[in-house]
Amino acid sequence: MEIIITYSLVGVCVVLMILINVTDSMTKKRKRLLFLMTLAPMLLMIADRLAYNFNGTPGPTGGFIVRSSKFLAYGLNLTIIFVFSQYLKDILLTEGGLKTLPKSLKNVEYILMAGALMLVISQIFGIYYIYDENNVYKRQPGYPGSYIFAFMALIILIYTIIRHRKNLRKRLFVPLLLFTGMPIITSMVHFFIHWYTLTSGSIVAMTVLLYCFSILDANEIVRTANEKDRIMVSQTTSALAEAIDAKDSYTNGHSRRVAEYSVMIAKRAGKSETECDEIYLIAQLHDVGKIGIPDAIINKAGKLTDAEFGIIKTHPVVGSEILSKIDIAPNLGVGARWHHERYDGKGYPDGLKGEEIPEIARIIAVADSYDAMASKRSYRDALPQYKIRSEFQEGIGTQFDPKFAKIMIEIINEDVDYQLREN
Repeated sequence: MEIIITYSLVGVCVVLMILINVTDSMTKKRKRLLFLMTLAPMLLMIADRLAYNFNGTPGPTGGFIVRSSKFLAYGLNLTIIFVFSQYLKDILLTEGGLKTLPKSLKNVEYILMAGALMLVISQIFGIYYIYDENNVYKRQPGYPGSYIFAFMALIILIYTIIRHRKNLRKRLFVPLLLFTGMPIITSMVHFFIHWYTLTSGSIVAMTVLLYCFSILDANEIVRTANEKDRIMVSQTTSALAEAIDAKDSYTNGHSRRVAEYSVMIAKRAGKSETECDEIYLIAQLHDVGKIGIPDAIINKAGKLTDAEFGIIKTHPVVGSEILSKIDIAPNLGVGARWHHERYDGKGYPDGLKGEEIPEIARIIAVADSYDAMASKRSYRDALPQYKIRSEFQEGIGTQFDPKFAKIMIEIINEDVDYQLREN
């Protein structure tokens, strides 16, 4: 029965080590420590099994295997605790906000080094255990001393975890506490019942538990970081959109309105909330390229000359180049570059046609044209609703994507009081 349990636990360790290696949500150092925390108990079980199988086997081969395996088993117990202390150290220093290593963790390292030294000495003087002429393992009166260093280290680790619980994320507090407490309990049982898989098995179970909760915690950290990035991009986008609109005294709020109309269209087209959030950000910056256009041209009261209009037509390319530098939101430039493309291919800057034009840009093109017609300009007042509706009906399949133009017409028809306009 114990053989089956041992092989099963070894298999669990192998699978867990593979999972740790392919996990991307943890740092390399954290993965390395978890890997060692899994490898060590696996080797401990193998060493214990070899020591058990070769116990009492006469001859130099049996003597070498049983002695080296037993020594390795004792040493691995101390190794597991040391690696765990390094894992806790990494958490407290990187996530817990501590600037210096707690003295208690330094004391753990000193105790474990003393335990390793005492283990070597015990082999020379037979303090913990000895072997007779038949290579039979026999505990000695000093055997309880083999637990002292490990127990002291574990108790200090428990104290450290409890003392710094406010510096630990809630998901990790309980698994860390269990990882240190469970070996104490099983070791006490093992002292009276020589079941060699008990302690190592409990360590494997706690390692699996710690890995699972570490993954959950790491994913939470990633989600939090992504949320912070999203907020930062949103705030930056809003501020930049206001700066763009401020260049033109007649287009105050234009970027925000285009973003709102784009979301209205997108929702009716069946887009998800996440997609709508992305469309809002992209639409807000569709005119970012106008930052590079001289104010005299943007605010000119009369008709633009061909040369001036040529300069205006450069803003999609300029805008996409500006936004291409923002790595955390690589799609921001989609609306800026292609919102002046036409469905029939007669737009600019690239002359894209039909579905060659990115869908988001086709949505923004409709929203942008609507706000341009529903807002006051230097050369005219806002157009009446019937005129805007007529423009969209005539532009279906030529200037506008038929699907999104029809949705805009539906919105216009429902807006009986003409609320969707510059306010």
